[in-house]
Amino acid sequence: MRSIWNGAISFGLVSIPIKLVNATESHSISFRQIHLADGGRVRYRKVCELDGEEVPTAEIGKGYEEADGSIIPITDDDLAQLPLATAKTIEIMSFVPADEIDPLQMDAAYYLAANGATAAKPYTLLREALKRSRKVAIAKYALRGRERLGMLRVVDDVIAMHGLLWPDEIRAPEGVAPDVEVSVRDAELDLADALMATLGEVEMTSLHDDYREAVEAMIAAKAGGAFEPSEAVVEPAGGQVIDLMAALEKSVRAAKASRGRRRAPGRAGAGPRLRRFGGRRRGRGGHGGCAEGGGRKKSTAASAKKTAASAATKKKSTAGKSAATKSTSAATKSTAKSAATAKSTSAAAKKTGAAAKKAATPRKRTSA
Repeated sequence: MRSIWNGAISFGLVSIPIKLVNATESHSISFRQIHLADGGRVRYRKVCELDGEEVPTAEIGKGYEEADGSIIPITDDDLAQLPLATAKTIEIMSFVPADEIDPLQMDAAYYLAANGATAAKPYTLLREALKRSRKVAIAKYALRGRERLGMLRVVDDVIAMHGLLWPDEIRAPEGVAPDVEVSVRDAELDLADALMATLGEVEMTSLHDDYREAVEAMIAAKAGGAFEPSEAVVEPAGGQVIDLMAALEKSVRAAKASRGRRRAPGRAGAGPRLRRFGGRRRGRGGHGGCAEGGGRKKSTAASAKKTAASAATKKKSTAGKSAATKSTSAATKSTAKSAATAKSTSAAAKKTGAAAKKAATPRKRTSA
């Protein structure tokens, strides 16, 4: 990779010759401006406002514009005479934990390469010191005519530097948050947590620019004369009133269905990665299980509750039947007892009647 800056890292009294290399690259598609009437390219020309003549790049310098519109010329020699200690040096100021750096400050990223064999030893020393300390280095450096702030950290076996915005370049988020008071229910938070858990993790290397691929396909089709324009899909405008709970529940169901499709056999690489993720989450006690843990817990709890209610109803019904059976049995016994009593009474009555009849019959006298 081609270096864009040569200098040294100043680490106390240690100086490490390095080369600065861009760590990122843009893959966005560039378009040219054209004249719609004939398709000719439209170019910008640098013209002097005083004489109206086009000015070649070699004759273009820089200047500072005052409030009244007047220009103060600034030359490279003027800037070179400034007391800028970081003109060719990345000067390390301190070492801090990485979480103290606000991501809002992050700017361009670079790789720092050791410049020559003599730089290998001090370069490796700084790299290993950063690894062991688990900290990042805060440094100053000068690039493209201005002094900048940077953060040095280790990426694999290379020292990388992120340009940082100065703290006073970060704007306060005033007037950005919603200006109305909104309350969020626990049930809504639970569904949001379930959705987050269901979506799970993603392999960053699997993400790509779908729009760029579509543009490239369209350009190839137009170049081959086979392009057929289709009707654009217009997404509904924002600001619609929605049922938040219904939307969350639908999102959770859709995410679970999507995870189920990703886990289906024949999908190379997806199954093992998801299983590893699920196993690791289950290993953390009390953190909601695997990716679908939140939803499963709620489903299990609801099922258990329903089962308990069913059991209670069944028990109540059984108790009622038992009570009715006991009552019937008691009534039967009572009826039998009454029948026995009646039978006994009838027998006693018959006996009494027979005795009375016998007493009323005159006795025959026997002669002497």
